[in-house]
Amino acid sequence: MSSASSTNIATLIAADHLDSGMLSEVADRLRDAGLEPGEHDWLEQGKAGDLAFKGAIEAARDALRGVENTMDICVQPSTNRRKMLLVSDMDSTIITIECIDELADYAGIKAEIAEITERAMQGELDFEGALRGRVALLKGLHRDTIQQCIDERVRLTPGADILLQTMRGWGAHGLLVSGGFTDFVAAVVDMAGFDSMAANRLGISGDYLDGTVDGDIVDAREKARQLHNARQQLGIAPELVLSAGDGANDILMVEAAIEGGGIGAAFHAKPALAEKANFAIRHNDLTALLFAQGVRRSDWNIG
Repeated sequence: MSSASSTNIATLIAADHLDSGMLSEVADRLRDAGLEPGEHDWLEQGKAGDLAFKGAIEAARDALRGVENTMDICVQPSTNRRKMLLVSDMDSTIITIECIDELADYAGIKAEIAEITERAMQGELDFEGALRGRVALLKGLHRDTIQQCIDERVRLTPGADILLQTMRGWGAHGLLVSGGFTDFVAAVVDMAGFDSMAANRLGISGDYLDGTVDGDIVDAREKARQLHNARQQLGIAPELVLSAGDGANDILMVEAAIEGGGIGAAFHAKPALAEKANFAIRHNDLTALLFAQGVRRSDWNIG
């Protein structure tokens, strides 16, 4: 935790428009909590900006919870803001869908599988058991359906490609870790611009899914392990890690980034994850992760 004399940053990203009245309210809330607000710096005029303050980070987070209905807020030290490792979940984070639910739609059982997916993401079900159970229901689906689903339904979440392109522009590494399947993840790695990946592999016999998952499961523990391994192999300091996800199976990965002094982000997330993250994105797209790193909109790599 930061000392009372250190300078920290609250990044404010409006759901709609950030005006002087909102900035004043934030500053007042910090003062009321015994903190010392300082200068404001626009990252995008009328949309996002940094407000410096002196005092404890946790106290600032607590003080600003009351304005989270109008803006996304990332509170962090003023140093080491640009991260060198991005580790992200895929489904409902980097892409807009849950791939297994869409595969199930082609099999005519989307409602049945989507209910299990939702419960697993809420943390109500064991992830591995829920995954194996859903995959078993897809037995007999033709393998060509995978590519059809990719072509017809896989779309990047707004801001995903800008986030990756901009971070890679300063030399950061992007790792996509997913409890989904390699065919989808490999396609999204290319679409978004990630450097590496880890995912599950669907069992296939001949031209049809055989209802199994090959090898060990990429679950919550494996996602966190992948983060640690990538950081160590790349020689990246723990405070230079950013992780992002949306479901309960991303909690350990997000906590791993936070424990190292980095950012663990919850993106339009289930409550189980949002309460663990140190940055919850509720209103904005993935470019909020660039604002959190102090990157002005004029410096984004839009390609």
